[in-house]
Amino acid sequence: MENKPKLIYILPNLFTAGSAFLGVISIIASVNGQYGKAIIYIVLSLVLDGLDGRVARLTKTTSKFGVEFDSLADLVAFGVAPAMLFYFSIGHYFGRFGSLLAAVFVVFGAIRLARFNIMTGTYEPNVFIGLPIPSAAIVCAFWVGIYTSYDFMHGFEWIFIFIVGGLSVLMVSNVRYPSFKKVDFKRANYIKALVMLVLVFSMLYLYPLESATALITLYVIYGIIRAVWAICFAKNIKFINKDNE
Repeated sequence: MENKPKLIYILPNLFTAGSAFLGVISIIASVNGQYGKAIIYIVLSLVLDGLDGRVARLTKTTSKFGVEFDSLADLVAFGVAPAMLFYFSIGHYFGRFGSLLAAVFVVFGAIRLARFNIMTGTYEPNVFIGLPIPSAAIVCAFWVGIYTSYDFMHGFEWIFIFIVGGLSVLMVSNVRYPSFKKVDFKRANYIKALVMLVLVFSMLYLYPLESATALITLYVIYGIIRAVWAICFAKNIKFINKDNE
């Protein structure tokens, strides 16, 4: 009975270790040209990454070690793994520039994780400052999946330069993204939410890769549009204030 708390303490870190392990397996799959498997391993890493924090909070076993371990695992699973997937599937066509872009994705992902760790608790919990590295990884992985699934995408490899480069910049930007960690269920319209969820899951059932890619891409674009709108709105307020003066 005395060892029970220690076992519970290990549990969330076990999910984190599993996420890092799948990240390494994804890298190996990318090296072997098994891009579909590499994408699946990244998605499974995302699932485990989502579970470790929740398990830690439920069992009240959060720790500084767990936070640092989670960041290191995220860098492998959502930094190195998608970067290698991009490079071996598309990036190698661009030579040294492709390898540079893959490296920048990893480095900016590391900066994003470090900034998140030191800024946690300094801003509202319902937003992320900068695109979260798991979101960037999933966008990168799913678009590679679209590329490998549709022949008409071949010849448009240059588009992925903008995708990976844009994701890298967004991770270290000040663009705000909703975190969905604290949803006010009391104010939610259950009927509308249910209808939307049914529609979303229906599309995911019919077109899993395409629908998932569209959803996560819209999430990224939403943050950009929101940031541009906020800048323009702030400028309009300044102009109005000057006119009133």
